[in-house]
Parts: sequence; C-alpha cells; structure tokens
Amino acid sequence: MPEDIEITEKPTGGCACGEHDAVAFPELNVQLIPHEIRHATIFGALAGVKPGRGLIIQATHDPKPLLAQLEQREPGVFAVEYIERGPEIWKIQFVRN
Repeated sequence: MPEDIEITEKPTGGCACGEHDAVAFPELNVQLIPHEIRHATIFGALAGVKPGRGLIIQATHDPKPLLAQLEQREPGVFAVEYIERGPEIWKIQFVRN
C-alpha cells in the first residue's frame, strides 16, 4: 500500500445519516400511523431513545391513555412535558431519564 494514503478507522455504531448528533428531538406525527399499531409504534420509538435524549409526539387529541399506559409499563423512565395543548394539535415531549 502506498505510504501517502492515510487509513482511518470508521466509527462503529450509530447510522451514517449524520443526524445522530442533532440537538433537537425528533418529532413524530402519530396521526400518520395506523390506529391499530399506533401505541406499539410509539413504544418502539421510545425504546430507542437514549438517556438524556427525547422524542416529541404530535397528536390531534390529548393522549392521556398513552401516557397512562407508558407510566404503567415504564414508571418514571420518561419526563413528560406538554409543549402544545390543543385544541387542534397536542405536542408532548418525552425525555428518557
């Protein structure tokens, strides 16, 4: 191999999209998810959130049943904060503790 070629190690883990270091939390419009799999999809997305990071969901109603279900499944794991409270759109931020 020629000596003027520098070989650097590729970083492991993460994806190659370049968004993994973004400061803003991703936002998920849950109305785009079929109703039959909506909660399961949200829980799957939340499972991928690392400590100190978060996810914002956007819904057309107050997702109280989802919040109750999350607290039953993972008590105290997420800090939940309403960013917007209707009447047309609710935005809720979840941050993993």
